[in-house]
Amino acid sequence: MIADLAVIAGAVLLTAALGWFFFGPKKARSAELVGDIQEVRITVKGGYSPDLVRVRQGVPLRIVFDRQESGECTSRVVFPDFSLNQSLPAYGQTQVSLLPDRVGEFGFACGMNMVHGKLVVEPSANGHDHGDGHKTQAPQPPQPIPSASETQEADALREDHEMAERRAEIKDLTRRVVIGAVLTAPVLFAVMAGQFVPVGILANHWIELALITPVMFFVGWPIHRTGWLSLLHHSAEMNALITLGTSAAFGFSLLVTVAPAIFPAGLRDVYFEAVGVIITLILLGRLFEARAKAGTGEAIRTLIGLQARTARVVRDGQEIDIPSETVAAGDIVIVRPGEKIPVDGELVEGESAVDESMVTGEPIPVTKRAGDTVIGATINRTGAFRFRATKVGRDTMLAQIIKLVQQAQGSKAPIQRLADTVSGYFVPAVIGIAIWTFVAWFVFGPQPAFTSAMVAAVAVLIIACPCALGLATPLSVMVGTGKGAQQGILIRSAEALETAHKLDTIVLDKTGTITRGAPALTDVLPSGGIKEEELLRLAASAERSSEHPLAAAVVDGARARQIALADPSAFDSVTSHGIRATVDGRSVLIGNPSLLRDAGIDTSGLDRDADRLATDGKTPLLIAVDGKAAGVLAVADTLKEESGAAVAALRKLGLEVVMITGDNRRTAAAIARQVGIGRVLAEVLPDGKAAEVKRLQSEGRRVAMVGDGINDAPALAQADVGMAIGTGTGTDVAIESSDITLISGALMGIVTAIQLSRSTMRNIRQNLVWAFGYNVIGIPLAAGALYPFLGLRLSPMIGAGAMALSSLSVVSNANRLRGFRIRPATGGAAEPAGEPVVEVGNPGPVKAIDPVCGMEIDTEDAAATVDSDGTRYYFCSTGCRDEFLDRIRAAGTDHKPESSHEADEAHTAEADHGDGGGTGVDPVCGMTVDPTTAEHRTVYQDTTVYFCSAGCKQSFDKNPSHYLASAHQHQGH
Repeated sequence: MIADLAVIAGAVLLTAALGWFFFGPKKARSAELVGDIQEVRITVKGGYSPDLVRVRQGVPLRIVFDRQESGECTSRVVFPDFSLNQSLPAYGQTQVSLLPDRVGEFGFACGMNMVHGKLVVEPSANGHDHGDGHKTQAPQPPQPIPSASETQEADALREDHEMAERRAEIKDLTRRVVIGAVLTAPVLFAVMAGQFVPVGILANHWIELALITPVMFFVGWPIHRTGWLSLLHHSAEMNALITLGTSAAFGFSLLVTVAPAIFPAGLRDVYFEAVGVIITLILLGRLFEARAKAGTGEAIRTLIGLQARTARVVRDGQEIDIPSETVAAGDIVIVRPGEKIPVDGELVEGESAVDESMVTGEPIPVTKRAGDTVIGATINRTGAFRFRATKVGRDTMLAQIIKLVQQAQGSKAPIQRLADTVSGYFVPAVIGIAIWTFVAWFVFGPQPAFTSAMVAAVAVLIIACPCALGLATPLSVMVGTGKGAQQGILIRSAEALETAHKLDTIVLDKTGTITRGAPALTDVLPSGGIKEEELLRLAASAERSSEHPLAAAVVDGARARQIALADPSAFDSVTSHGIRATVDGRSVLIGNPSLLRDAGIDTSGLDRDADRLATDGKTPLLIAVDGKAAGVLAVADTLKEESGAAVAALRKLGLEVVMITGDNRRTAAAIARQVGIGRVLAEVLPDGKAAEVKRLQSEGRRVAMVGDGINDAPALAQADVGMAIGTGTGTDVAIESSDITLISGALMGIVTAIQLSRSTMRNIRQNLVWAFGYNVIGIPLAAGALYPFLGLRLSPMIGAGAMALSSLSVVSNANRLRGFRIRPATGGAAEPAGEPVVEVGNPGPVKAIDPVCGMEIDTEDAAATVDSDGTRYYFCSTGCRDEFLDRIRAAGTDHKPESSHEADEAHTAEADHGDGGGTGVDPVCGMTVDPTTAEHRTVYQDTTVYFCSAGCKQSFDKNPSHYLASAHQHQGH
């Protein structure tokens, strides 16, 4: 009874001490101010010392990590809140710089999420007063900024060090496991077989001690060293639990061997075999784990390995081979068939097919001609060419990809917070459970009570596995983001990766996303007996003198059909109607119906085709040859080849697809109909897209916005996940404006990104279920929960094997993501979208010109308005309004008077539109517009300009001279 009370009292005191040890106040170290930079040194040796650092907000921080150990665990340090993921070479010092720009507590951890520290950012009235008694040193001279080649070389060197360190660890673990197995096997045989056959000298405790002592202190040294050091840092982890358990078993066995007389006869059993088996099994599991972990970081190593080692450049008229990191912007680089392109640039001579699959994920080689962009690390397949280097070193696309993947792998998914919270209390809780397990078995268990209690307590310590909890999320994120990069999908953070699997609505910007973003010839419809090829030849030849985008589309369409073009002998333009030219002695007219009717040509035979093409969202161009209607050409912003398939795949994934565009209702509906989109937000200006995304979110939707990453930046930021579509040329991808960047620009990348997100989150949940479930079940079993009912107890050796299996299972499961493949969308065929529902979005502020002073104003902010002759006029002030009314009275009519602004405008309207039944041409998109029904118009340089949509008007208002210059060049198209 006295012994029982003593044990209980000791447990109470030990539990209280345990709580104070792990959760009591910790001493923090404040960073010192060195010039204009805060600096602190952290020793990495079984933990971070100090692991609590106080710094001031807004002052650049430099942390010098002095790593005095080797091994996989602490080979990286991750600051997830600052998107920082830094390699720490063994037995070396590494500087990490960041800007603590917000107040709060921010954790940092090792790459395996087992060793933790905390950065406490405190508010500061100014960036230089610490108020902590530290002496401010004299300002230091500015440190030289490393060049692009130096930083690139440093990254590769750190990666090489990490690989070498991993190989050394695997080699060391292999040696220790072999030694542990050889020395433990005789002892284990003596214990297991001793009850059935004589084992002779192997049953001697001194022989067992001699065999197991090297296992305890040499084989198990990596465990014990880290375990005791972590306890000294008040941040115990898995190694500490193993160290406590094996030390207790070894220490008790040692006392029984050296001084058996001090123990009763029933307490003279030794547990050397348990110590040897536990340590050997743990290291065996760690060896398998280290090999498996090597695969999780394969993506970064593969990306770094893609870089070309040398480049052939032209300098001083000579071709020389130099290291690729020394190529300078502006150098002319020569690439031969089969060679890697060393840096990003613009092709200046030659033509070739380039394999960009390692960067964009697209397997089909891309044809490159003069003026095209080439991406470093891609492979030249066929012809030789020369290109001018434009981006080198850390500015190249590959370097940006590597940096972004490293940041993503260093970020923390929201789901990880639960595991981190549990991990923070896990080890102290397990030690507490082991203490009270000992008490329960000592007080209530069978005899010998002390032996039973010690075995149960050691089993609890050994079977618990905080490592599985710590690894559950970061390994899956590491593999998932790396796999995305290999598929041409750059995921900025683990949070974006997690959020993507919750999406239910995908908003696609039309231009450049669903469509190619440039007009192209789509239809050639001859009439009156002329052949299709001849019609296109005459039209394209006539258009060669024009620089208008629609004219260029006609010419490119003819050249794509390998039609030989002639030079027009005459070229004339007809204001707001089209062009007139002579080709091979034949008169050619191209433009709108008014152009042909004014020339006395009957267009009735072409009207049906023109109307049908316009309904499909295309711009019809009517053609007359030698005074007779000859046919219709259609030009439109064409769909990307995979747009329809991608929309169908997204819908099969259970996502609603919405198109957003500045086009008018008819054009928007036509595009949506072609790709199978059921909901359209039309006539939305660029600055109104974010509001439309917010409106969708107010409907309870999780929204992804897909756009070009530049014009759509506000909408990308507003969305739950912003996806930026690349241009296919690589280096101009605006990765800074998005959560996910699709380098190739292919819409199927959205499908891949969502499938990858879902696979990764499913993998993480499996890991967490395994890790939590294992501990929830294993710890009670080790404590003896089944003994009162079934008489079953768990041996510490079985616990060691199970713990090793737990961590290995989590790592292996994370590695399954390396086999991720794009899967056909499940759920059966998507239902036809039917006729799209078109909603007119908020067009934003409409501009108008004050007719008196000519000032541009927002119609919503106009100081006054006047309705005259069916038109509403807007004024910047009541003074301009009054002057306008005075002019009306002076003219004696209710019409607007013809002043310097008005006379020219009235004359232009009369000339262009006659009796009001004519047509105008939108100078932005080239569509024909009826001025009498046009809802969007503006006055520019005394001319009324009509638009098919608010989006075209907004584009015109931003740069009217550009569009008018193009329109005058082409005269109306």
